[in-house]
Amino acid sequence: MELVQNLGLGFLNSMTPVNLGLISLGLIIGLVAGALPGITTLMAIIVMLPFTYTMDTTSAILLMTACYHGGVYGGSITAILFNIPGDPMNVPTLWDGYPMARKGQVARALGIATMTSVIGGVLSAAVMTFLSPPFAKVALSFSTPEYFAIVFFGLTSVTVLGTTSVRGAFISLFIGLTVATVGIDEVHGSERFTFGSPILRDGIDFLVVMIGIYAMGEVLDRLEQRFPLESLATMGKAAASLPGVRELMGMRGPILRSFGIGTIIGAIPGAGAAVAAFVAYGVEKQYTDRGKLFGTGVPEGIAAPNCAANAATGGAMIPLLVLGIPGSGAAAVMLGAFLLHGIQPGPQIFETNTEMVYTIFAAQFVANVLMLFFALLSIRVFVKVLCLPEAVLASFILVFCFIGAYALRSNMSDVWIMAGFGIVGYLMRRFDYPIAPLVLGVILGPLTESAFTTSMIRYQNDWTIFFTRPVSGVMMALSIAALLLPLWKSISSYREMKGG
Repeated sequence: MELVQNLGLGFLNSMTPVNLGLISLGLIIGLVAGALPGITTLMAIIVMLPFTYTMDTTSAILLMTACYHGGVYGGSITAILFNIPGDPMNVPTLWDGYPMARKGQVARALGIATMTSVIGGVLSAAVMTFLSPPFAKVALSFSTPEYFAIVFFGLTSVTVLGTTSVRGAFISLFIGLTVATVGIDEVHGSERFTFGSPILRDGIDFLVVMIGIYAMGEVLDRLEQRFPLESLATMGKAAASLPGVRELMGMRGPILRSFGIGTIIGAIPGAGAAVAAFVAYGVEKQYTDRGKLFGTGVPEGIAAPNCAANAATGGAMIPLLVLGIPGSGAAAVMLGAFLLHGIQPGPQIFETNTEMVYTIFAAQFVANVLMLFFALLSIRVFVKVLCLPEAVLASFILVFCFIGAYALRSNMSDVWIMAGFGIVGYLMRRFDYPIAPLVLGVILGPLTESAFTTSMIRYQNDWTIFFTRPVSGVMMALSIAALLLPLWKSISSYREMKGG
């Protein structure tokens, strides 16, 4: 009863004109930042931090969490419309979102992305409100072996299954993993694959690779074909068409599974929405009847990563508030905001700042409901751009590619690297090599390597630790099954051909 009363007071506080205005402002900033290539959600929150100095703690956190929610969703709009992921967590969305848009189902694709994002965010907010303390204890019990096993499962599940060529997928993945190792090793501090170049010593930012290989590569490929498909003006007349109850019920399995995956992974310190989106997509791709159709433009391929990524936003707030441990980069900035205002998150915060905590809880629900409204408005704006001739639109995309690459670190080297990966993306399309595994390797490679190396140091090079701990053991078993399944399919096909 006390919880309900506190939550009711939180809703009253979060819906005051000032706080409601801050939530709306945060959502708009997040949507724009998430949609623009090279301008990440984390960058937007960091830039926003100095403006919160004069605010009270509650208002500052509401503004930043709303930006977080808006940014995680915003990149899915440009991923579906233009094949440009705004953030790493939006990469799985474009694998089915962009093909669906090309089929003339852009309104449906945008509607599914919007609705599943809101559902994931609302459900994770409910978990955060009612189950924070026990959830945080479970997440805190996860160590580097569990983290490695989860990320490794994401690599194997997405790369191996459902591709036209398993060999090509592995080649693409290993290229991505190699690119991810360029620069200075974070654990040992040694240089790798720099060849004495100061440009490569700082490493290759995964956002540069994403922008080049997806956006610029797509433009070059379309340019070679002289833009043969129908004009995008027909797509420009569409807005989001929200799925009905029957369609949502048909996707309830992927939505509920992805919500669970997103909330759990989001609550693991350091994991974040990107890992949640990749793992959720991989799980659905492996273990559902329609998994073999993933990548061709199926609704489940949009619903799973969007629901998981937005569920991770609520999950990341659980260890932040309960334990004072940020669950993501954005949550780490919010921790800084708490400390700047003289508040130390942790178990005592529920006793000393009860009203503030439940206002933050209530604001999660309010932000996700408002996001539905702002998402529909922003989609109309972005879709209008599609009325331009495709050649003109491609020119604008190239300009944003160069601006986005330079904006990351204000370094012309990133622009040249982005252009190089644009050519790589064009060649991979030209010779029919899958691009997704390469990008997956670049994004998840550093996380996998860091977790593995740290585990080896911590457990005296005992590699069996990944199999003897319950959670990591189950995840490693699933990963091995994912790797062996294509071989089993090949053997079965050979036997059928021989028998026939």
